Amino acid sequence: MRAVVQTVGRASVTVDGEVVGAISDGLLVLLGVTHSDTVETARTMARKVHELRILDDERSAADAGAAILVVSQFTLYGDARKGRRPSWTAAAPAEIAEPLVEEMVRALRQRGATVETGRFRAHMLVESVNVGPRTILLDL
Repeated sequence: MRAVVQTVGRASVTVDGEVVGAISDGLLVLLGVTHSDTVETARTMARKVHELRILDDERSAADAGAAILVVSQFTLYGDARKGRRPSWTAAAPAEIAEPLVEEMVRALRQRGATVETGRFRAHMLVESVNVGPRTILLDL
């Protein structure tokens, strides 16, 4: 599992003209799933994201009560080392990825996080106003 975590002043996801998820003052998490990921990987990623000390004064979302917007992003497993056309073979198919993204969101909520999401398999418009900017790649 791979996540790009960014501190944001605000972030939102729009699908077909409708805002389906939005936060302010929190974390935007772009989340990719690979073939070897498991429910335990998703739970570990949730813990790491929630406890990541990336906010002001080295606080985490858990410390600050910051909201988290999770957006599925299979392209995080794109491989463009050969040529100009990325290969997506490392990205898990939707049938595997979707339940694991949902598990990560569920695990965040069980930890007390306020979580918004994008919509799986949808063409999403993701907007964010980055703070800092601070961006971390988590790779499990």
